[in-house]
This record gives sequence, C-alpha cells and structure tokens, in this order.
Amino acid sequence: MNSSPNLRRLAALKAKSLHRRLRTIDSVDGIRVQRDGRVFVNFASNDYLGLAQHPALRAAAIEAVKEFGAGSGASRLITGTLAVHQELEAKLAVFKQTTAALTFESGYAAATGTIPALFGKGDIIILDKLVHACLIDGARLSGAEIRVYPHNRLDRLEELLKWARQKRPGSNILVLTESVFSMDGDLCPLSEIVELKEKYGAILLLDEAHATGVCGPGGAGLAAELGLGNRIEIQMGTLSKAVGSAGGFVAGDAALIDLLINSARTFIYSTAPTPAAVAAAIAGVSLISSPTGEQLRATLRDNVKRCRENQELTGSCGSAIVPIVVGSESEALRASEKLAEQGYLVPAIRFPTVPRNSARLRVTLSAAHEPKEILGLREAIAGAATEPIRLGLHRPDA
Repeated sequence: MNSSPNLRRLAALKAKSLHRRLRTIDSVDGIRVQRDGRVFVNFASNDYLGLAQHPALRAAAIEAVKEFGAGSGASRLITGTLAVHQELEAKLAVFKQTTAALTFESGYAAATGTIPALFGKGDIIILDKLVHACLIDGARLSGAEIRVYPHNRLDRLEELLKWARQKRPGSNILVLTESVFSMDGDLCPLSEIVELKEKYGAILLLDEAHATGVCGPGGAGLAAELGLGNRIEIQMGTLSKAVGSAGGFVAGDAALIDLLINSARTFIYSTAPTPAAVAAAIAGVSLISSPTGEQLRATLRDNVKRCRENQELTGSCGSAIVPIVVGSESEALRASEKLAEQGYLVPAIRFPTVPRNSARLRVTLSAAHEPKEILGLREAIAGAATEPIRLGLHRPDA
C-alpha cells in the first residue's frame, strides 16, 4: 500500500494540533500513575468511585479465573454463557429495577448492537447533538432516518417529534440521549424528555454510562434518581467506569432482551466477556449498591464541589466531569503539558471528540482523590491558563 496519502493525512492532523499518540501507563497505584519514569496524580480516569483496584474486585476476578479460566472460549450463543454471566445480568436487572439485562463486551458494542437490532429503514431516530459516538454510529448503522436537535433544546426536540409523527404515523421513533454527558458533565432534562416521547408515542434509549454508580439511590443512575425507570424503554450503561471493571449492558423488559439475544450482531458474533471482568463487575455492582457505595458517592460529591470552587450541586447527581473549555487545540495541548510538568494528568480533548473551537481540559474526579490534590490541581490550572478561568461548565452554545 502506498503510504504517501497516509503520511499527508498525518501531516495535516499534526498541523491542526489534532494528532494523537498512545501514552503508556507503566503502573497504577490508586489515583497515582507512573508514565515515562514520572508519577502523576490522575485526573483523567473514569474510575469515579475508585473501585478498579478495590480488593473485592481483585479477589473476585482471581477466583473467576481459577474456576473458569482466562477466556470464555466462545460466543454467548455457543458455549460462552457461563454462570457468572447470568449472575451479573440478574444483578444488573435488580440494580436497574428492570425485568432483564444483557451484557456486551463494551458500551460501544452495546450501542452499535442494540440500535440496529431494534430500528431500521422507515424508522426515525432523533438524537441530542452531543451524544456519544457509539450512539451516533449505532443510529447510522440502523439505516433509519436521523435528525439531530441542539444540545438539551426541548423546543427543537418537540418540533422533530411532531414532524416525525406526522411524516410517518406508523413508524418507530427513537430518542437518544445521555443522562450525564461525557464531555460537558451536564445532565439531560430527563423528566421533560420522557414527557415528550410519551406525548408523541416515541421510544427512549437513555445512556447512563457516566451516571451509573454516581447518581441516584444505590448508584442506579439518573432514571432512578427521578423515579422514571419504568417509563424508559431502553436503559444502557457501562461496567467500565464507576463499576470498576469492563463491558457494557442494556436493561429493559424480557422481550427486549430476548430480541437482542437473537438480533444484536455485536452480541451474537462476539466472544463472551471474560470471566474475570464479569466477576469483578458483580463485585463492583454489589459495592455500589451497598453502604460503602453511598459513602463513596458522598466523598465524590464533596470532591466535585471542592473542584468546582464550592458551587452548589443539584440533588445527588453531582457529575464527576469538570470541563474547562480553552478553545483552540494548540492552547489546550499547551495547558495539558503545563499541568503534566507539575505532576497532574489532565487530557486535552479536541475535535472530533468535541466540536471545533471548543477544545478543553477534561478533569474527572474520583472518590479516591484527596482534598489537597484537588486544591493543588486548581492552583496548577490557574497557573497554566493564559487567561483567568473558573473550574466549571464553560462551553459555547451547542
């Protein structure tokens, strides 16, 4: 293959400060990581409750390897469904207060498998402009007609719902949104979205990836926080963030899960999640639902408030994501490197992950962070900025 076109594309990415490269973490000790011989305080992880290295998850993973081996050996519909898979799915259904649940290799696989399995040509999918790439890709793979509404703009969402219902009276209409948005850390107006989708006979898929473990009673998410779980047809989540393991899941009624088992290509044609990851997830969900989980969430909320300069939080769903929009990609990279020089790992998030001209530092908090580390980060950020900035939500209109 002629490498010249690839080299030109790489040169163009570098010229726009959009080139990425892999940076290896050599060791992990709680919220401290070692890279290139240096130790950093990690403010870039989605391990919101600090469970990824919890002794209970480590022990569960080790025991699962002893009992079942390192790999599952086959897809779920062949011989890959192990006792731990069924145990986790039963626990997730109780956790989300649904009839059933189904696990996938990743949250990305959950989205790109679920949406095309349920919706297709002749259907209409309406999504928030800032939903995660996995939801966008799932919608595109479905072949349905796609419409986008500006971030959290309920007036435009209703216009699109009304248009869709009038255009195709008998079609399926799907609304896609996140409960906590991954790059801005803000919440969707879930109660109002539920009212609108019911008004127009639509279906709602709610991605609770960044709310799972962080929001709601028992850490069950924003839907549980607002008492709306039984009014949401499809709830999606991840086991890779606050749960402390790896994988994704979908929760809903028994017919939904049965249909996905028979139709979701990313489920049917993938080797089952590894026993170690599944067993660790079982332990993670158990901890999240326990008094220990409540204590960790309280600590996390305190850390978020401390990072946001004591801004008051709404309810118990204090997002652990604190974005600082810088604007230009080069400036975001420069600020990230300056923080690294002081021992703080905070990534520069750039296009296409976020819209053009909204490159940012993305701070993610954990219950494992100490107050002194958060205060040190705030001082370092103030020194890294070319203009005075305030930790919090700073985003151009979407």
